[in-house]
Amino acid sequence: MKRIISVLVEKDAGGLVRIISLFTRRRFEIESITAAACERKGYERLTITVLNQDDGGDSAGQLTKQLRKLLNVVNVKDITYLPIVHRELLLIKIQANLAEREEILNLSKIFRFKINEVTNSTLILEVTADPGKIVALQKMLEKYTILQLSRTGQIALVRESEVCTSSLREYPGFDSSLDLKRK
Repeated sequence: MKRIISVLVEKDAGGLVRIISLFTRRRFEIESITAAACERKGYERLTITVLNQDDGGDSAGQLTKQLRKLLNVVNVKDITYLPIVHRELLLIKIQANLAEREEILNLSKIFRFKINEVTNSTLILEVTADPGKIVALQKMLEKYTILQLSRTGQIALVRESEVCTSSLREYPGFDSSLDLKRK
């Protein structure tokens, strides 16, 4: 099962290495990790997407406890089941003739991506969306000749609003008969 962990750390030359080492020692597969400046000067926010071990236990819970013990780690939160806003960025260079360009322009209206560069034979697309939409677009673009593709890891922030139905459905023990139309 995928887990999304948000970590606030003080900037440190070896901090990221210590965090990644902990994940690899615990045999977690890191799907993506993003680290960048955040709202606090001198700190970074990491969003780490990992595949949890299927050992029946709560190894991700243990992992968050061990992350808290690391030097320069200020805050750790497993946000997998919380209502979150999450996004990824995809840059993709496609070889396209005139007819294919028209099809891609139509796709841009549906998927709301930007076309950053156009040459006689190529297009560079920029897509910022939730990971599911990124995957859906990638599948739609497979029929074209993809020259280059670069995809960031996801970033996420916890929503201040009360409910995010999609994340609640994945929560263990979720009762689907509950009225989720409340806000």
